[in-house]
Amino acid sequence: MLAIVDGVRPLGLEETWTWLTQPGVANSFVGSCVCALFSIGILRRLRYLPGVAVARSILPIVALMFGLMIGAIAGLRLEYYNKLIVSCFFGVLLARFAITAMRSRAKGLLYYVVPGGRSDLILQLKSAPAFTLNSPSLVSLPDCAIVADLHADLGEEWERFLADAAISGRPIYHYKHVWEAETGKVQIDHLSENNFGALLPSSSYQRLKRAIDLLSAITVLPIAIVIIGICVILIKRDSQGSVIFRQRRVGFRGVEFEVLKLRTMINGHNGEDSHLSITQSADGRVTKVGRFLRRTRLDELPQIYNVIRGEMSWVGPRPEAVSLSKWYENEIPFYRYRHMVRPGITGWAQVNQGHVVEIGEADEKLQYDFYYVKNLSYWLDTVIALRTVKVIFSGFGAK
Repeated sequence: MLAIVDGVRPLGLEETWTWLTQPGVANSFVGSCVCALFSIGILRRLRYLPGVAVARSILPIVALMFGLMIGAIAGLRLEYYNKLIVSCFFGVLLARFAITAMRSRAKGLLYYVVPGGRSDLILQLKSAPAFTLNSPSLVSLPDCAIVADLHADLGEEWERFLADAAISGRPIYHYKHVWEAETGKVQIDHLSENNFGALLPSSSYQRLKRAIDLLSAITVLPIAIVIIGICVILIKRDSQGSVIFRQRRVGFRGVEFEVLKLRTMINGHNGEDSHLSITQSADGRVTKVGRFLRRTRLDELPQIYNVIRGEMSWVGPRPEAVSLSKWYENEIPFYRYRHMVRPGITGWAQVNQGHVVEIGEADEKLQYDFYYVKNLSYWLDTVIALRTVKVIFSGFGAK
């Protein structure tokens, strides 16, 4: 006979089974289990990928899996038990964080570098621990990834070592792949080295991304109009002038278009002067309301209109003013290649670097842009979207 504690009688086996077999509970439990399995599988694969901090990937991956499950349940109009879903979500989340915390790879891969070629570049990384291999032997080598310049002449002993390491199941990476993954940038030294022809996204990807952009823009438009309306009132009360700022910028395939933004400065301009096109730190032209709009990125909301017109995407390299684009083209090699994809409201450079001012910063921004173009995928777009939320709340990179 079951005891009653504090007036609450625990469920017996028969009652528990009856509760679990209810349609709403069963759907929620099975769906949560599927989400947990998929999350485990994805995170296990991420453990050996360069540039991936597993701990930081847990929340977005688990949230994505449960989000897809909720979407499927809602789409199929199945019964569900929201308390069970929420409990399972936090349970899976806590379990994954606990498991990851006990592993040395929680903050990234441990790299051991084969000497020779340009692999020493990995030893300069600050984002991950890297050590030089002193001898071509797997004995007492810790759980790690091996990095080498696979295009260099390493000698027979090191080539035999790499073969033995591959046979043993250890991951082996070319130094350039690791550097790009850890820094999120692509160095541009010679045109032939980067295979720009291979960087062009497939036509099917472009069509599907365009369809997603258009559908999502139309969906959020009613909410955006309300927010823009409130911002317009604040701008009008704060300073005189037009509430919408228009500027010619260079977009997809080098075609110029007029980008729309909420005005954040006292005196706007049309982008003819490259020096006026640059917003400096603590720029005196920025209004009080404008500083808030820039920090929260609300000044970019009118660009939903550019997305609907097909001139921009939600995610992509930020379009530059015509004057700045011409300046960068004269100063930075291969700058025009960033126009291979549609510019975006947010992008990889924005969530990693923020606003740029100097030519050196623009060169680094271009390296981020090329990383995005080279690794173009729905997964990278999702990562940028999630990190953009963090940027909005933190104000990172705003000027």
